[in-house]
Amino acid sequence: MSQPVLYLIPTPLGTADIPCLLPHEQALIVHLSDFVVEAEKTARAHLKAFGLARPIRELNLQTLNEHTAATTVPTLLAPLRAGRSIGLMSEAGCPAVADPGAQLVVLAHAEGFAVQPLVGPSSIMLALMASGANGQQFAFKGYLPADKEARATSLRALERHVQKTHETQLFIETPYRNDALLTDAIGLLHAETRLCIAADLTLPTQLIISQPVAAWRRMAKLPELKKRPCLFVLYA
Repeated sequence: MSQPVLYLIPTPLGTADIPCLLPHEQALIVHLSDFVVEAEKTARAHLKAFGLARPIRELNLQTLNEHTAATTVPTLLAPLRAGRSIGLMSEAGCPAVADPGAQLVVLAHAEGFAVQPLVGPSSIMLALMASGANGQQFAFKGYLPADKEARATSLRALERHVQKTHETQLFIETPYRNDALLTDAIGLLHAETRLCIAADLTLPTQLIISQPVAAWRRMAKLPELKKRPCLFVLYA
């Protein structure tokens, strides 16, 4: 019997019917029956598109998200302990990157199980690639503060760090606050600082704009980002 594996399965960043796995990687997961997912409804749509051998209704789906109690996470490895491989899936993109699934990966390593990441879309890497920013040194900062004053302080601090180290800074915002963050950034940052927005990556509505803040200020109309998944990239 082969050793069980924790497969880290990327999912589409948007519509579930967009292929995102290479054929040889899809072949690795089509016979899995156990999955740990961030959201069951989204996961079922993705799994249906992957063409699994077992009917979706017969799959064992367990949830791991920001609401999962820390004491519950170790129990999610039960299939591995029983000799069955598990597929770990985020709601969108690569699991365990800015994602609660990292907790499960740590535990799998601690118990000596094999962990195999599969190739797929990462909004962070796609935004970095498309921005023209420094890809030798970069950091993902997650969410900036929601409070306007705290957000302004954070933006200025990130800019100073970029100016000093030339390390690219990537961050995100809750979609309904994207427009406010873009407006604040354009108003606060120095004219020569470069800012990229990458919204709806891989989707037909994809929008990527990368230019100095001065050019953002000259735009007659800013793009509407409300309710759109968006990465912000700050660089020198």
